[in-house]
Amino acid sequence: MADRPDGDARSNAQQELYEAVAARESRKVRSRRGRDRTVWLGIGMFGVIGWSIAVPTLIGIALGVWFDRLWPGRFSWTLALLLAGVTLGCLGAWHWVCDEREAIDEESGKTD
Repeated sequence: MADRPDGDARSNAQQELYEAVAARESRKVRSRRGRDRTVWLGIGMFGVIGWSIAVPTLIGIALGVWFDRLWPGRFSWTLALLLAGVTLGCLGAWHWVCDEREAIDEESGKTD
């Protein structure tokens, strides 16, 4: 059968069919695994990101007010520590989002 010219075409067609079915099955398995990633989970992630920014900001404000009462002067500790808290919170949220993105990419089989 290897002598027939249509044998190669048939095996190529079978190989393409096999690859298409395998890709579809792989997508189905990933979809079933990812069912816990619902809209509520996404909303929860927004909440986590919000809190990861809000908590350091509020801590910075509280420390700033306390320092301003201890050491009054032209320099505003409240403003400086507010900015520091926002910066730390944003960096923490950015790091967390990057980690989640890497986990999603690994799960879906993508690599950069």
